[in-house]
Amino acid sequence: MFRFGEFTLDVARGSLQTADRDIALRPKSFEVLRYLVENSGRLLPKEELIGKVWSKVVVTDESLAQCISEIRLAIGDAGQTIIKTIPRRGYRFAAQVLRVNTDSGVTEVAPPATADFSAGQRVEQPLLDRPSVAVLPFANLSGDPQQDYFSDGITEDITTELSRFSELVVIARNSAFQYKGKAVDIRQVGPELGARYVLEGSVRRRDDRIRITAQLVDAMTGAHRWAERYDCELHNAFAVQDEVARAIVAILAAHVNRAETERALLKPPAAWEAYDYYLRGAEAFFLHINRRTKASLYDARRLLEKSLAIDPDYARAAAMLSWTHFHAYFEPFDGDYLSPAALDRALELAETAVHLDARLPQARAQLGHILIWKRQHDDALVEFERAFSLNPNFFDYRYAGALAYAGEPARAIEVLEANVRLDPFQPNVFGFTGRLCLANFMLKRYGEAVRLLRECASRLPNLQWPHLWLAAAYAQSGQLEEARKEAAEVLRINPGFTVGSWKRLAVYKDPKDAEHYIDGLRKAGLPEE
Repeated sequence: MFRFGEFTLDVARGSLQTADRDIALRPKSFEVLRYLVENSGRLLPKEELIGKVWSKVVVTDESLAQCISEIRLAIGDAGQTIIKTIPRRGYRFAAQVLRVNTDSGVTEVAPPATADFSAGQRVEQPLLDRPSVAVLPFANLSGDPQQDYFSDGITEDITTELSRFSELVVIARNSAFQYKGKAVDIRQVGPELGARYVLEGSVRRRDDRIRITAQLVDAMTGAHRWAERYDCELHNAFAVQDEVARAIVAILAAHVNRAETERALLKPPAAWEAYDYYLRGAEAFFLHINRRTKASLYDARRLLEKSLAIDPDYARAAAMLSWTHFHAYFEPFDGDYLSPAALDRALELAETAVHLDARLPQARAQLGHILIWKRQHDDALVEFERAFSLNPNFFDYRYAGALAYAGEPARAIEVLEANVRLDPFQPNVFGFTGRLCLANFMLKRYGEAVRLLRECASRLPNLQWPHLWLAAAYAQSGQLEEARKEAAEVLRINPGFTVGSWKRLAVYKDPKDAEHYIDGLRKAGLPEE
């Protein structure tokens, strides 16, 4: 018998319990949990788990992924604080486990391997067998907070450049930016992010010149491995960026194949002004992701259009501009809402970005995302896979949505869980959580979907989609009173909402999945037409 947290795993009885209830698990899911608990604290390769649980049957990773998802749902581990996914390697049971022996008392099996995120503590991430690096936000030393977008842009570009090298594991921007503006101990940051090396630096912009300083620190020892200062005119900024990225790679991965190190990096725009407008537009768009207003969306679009007007061959600007047109199609701001012309414009810009730079992962992912809403599911998944093949460290949470709409919700959940390793500070609302809710709803795990959606709705009460999904989830779980309350919130935000118009956004490959969702909206009492 084992205990972890509030749970008791009784191997003899084949049961999982809390103090007041039994928790149902399918036999194979119970066996997976048992083996994880018995080997707590140890990384278990997928092959080992499959071999132990399905010793006489040939199964795919999907069977294991479904069991892991069921276990996490049963023990409330949506944040992966108990069962950690190590991408492309396996799983690790990270909670403290006690073995209960009636003869000798209680014996500790393994110490807790992680801390609790929800309590504001940091979780130590295991180091992989490849060199791993985190690029912390470069400090803006210009004396003008309005210039933060510039130092943030330089940071993101260096992160992106480094990610092109498949021999490196590069920690995602979102996680590294948790440390922006904070005094940090590199020996603490490294374990928290799972990074062996940490790059930190600063940017000072004065008129037409910039100074970039950068230093590489061994996060295990705190030793400085490399430092440099670069002074240049603005029009040479791209050459400086390339030099910084190449110097870091030379130190971290001397074994990287020369052909790969010489591979062309992201194509810089022809003019400095286009790059500057792109950085401003990108910052404005990510602000819009939080604000979700018509003004914030069109501010971003205006800046990105200026970037493309200066440099019509700038693929990154075209890809992000496509994203703004999709948001206009998806959100009830004006006449672009659910307008086929708006979606066509988003597709045109995404295709333009791919034409301009076929090796740009962001362009491929944007095209894949738009193709889903064009109901071209197979082509969409191909584009996402191309993006990941171009950059092994690139991830776009919208891929999980594409998988779910294509009829693979369990795989969508597995993809999102695996991404936590490269981005341990995952956002818990908007894109990431939205796709997690979508997949759970499709799997009829209404309780988990409601839990996640309520958090989204509380943080963005005037955003339509969390209330829509809540209405459907409550209705399909039989909680009709709660469903009607959420339906009322939908009509408060968008008085013209109808189930008939929303069918355009039910872009499921399988009509049964679409009907499952639409039926929930009808049961919640939303008007048909």
